[in-house]
Amino acid sequence: MDKKLIELYKSGNMTIPLYILKNRDKLKIELDEFIFLMYLYNKGNDIIFNPGEIGNELGISLEKVMEYISRLSDKKYVKVKSIKNDKDIIEDRINIDYFYQKLSLIMVGDAVEQNNSSSSSVFSFIEKEFGRTLSPMEVEIIKSWLQNSYTEELVKEAVKEAVFNGVNNLRYIDKILFEWQKKGIKDKAGVEKNREAFRKKNREESSEVEEEIFDYNWFEDDEDE
Repeated sequence: MDKKLIELYKSGNMTIPLYILKNRDKLKIELDEFIFLMYLYNKGNDIIFNPGEIGNELGISLEKVMEYISRLSDKKYVKVKSIKNDKDIIEDRINIDYFYQKLSLIMVGDAVEQNNSSSSSVFSFIEKEFGRTLSPMEVEIIKSWLQNSYTEELVKEAVKEAVFNGVNNLRYIDKILFEWQKKGIKDKAGVEKNREAFRKKNREESSEVEEEIFDYNWFEDDEDE
């Protein structure tokens, strides 16, 4: 472990994004390798490879600089490449595209893990409402709902609506979600508002029927007979 790099890290003179810091363990590199990599990260991609300058800035020997480059290169985090500059002079540059690729994979993995964790409650909720285990195809359909702007809350409301009507298949639930989407319903509050509007309409229609029955002249009908 390089104590000079550790001291540099503790001094706070190096900017390290919180997300990268939290996921340092997932990078599977030693702390001093991580600090050296963050130094390169702060410098930017495709910087001119000047081992002497890097050593002076980090307070480490030229041999140590070459060692870190070698170690990080072997672990597929950096790459040293030779290119021609504007003056047709060949120069070595340090490229950290590998690091960005690994970081991207970690971010994707975290997103998938978070999505699976979030949606697992939906699956268990539907299985409980249906009283059976979901098929692999049904699981994929539910995943597509969650990926296509339907919230977990809205899917659960649609399931309850279907079960209340005595139906426990996803095709029916999909129709409910589609109709709600057309009406701009996005959450439980919107569902409740829609249900109340439906109940109000039914009450008004029932009231009109009762008034028609009440206004009917039964005696006049008897006289015609």
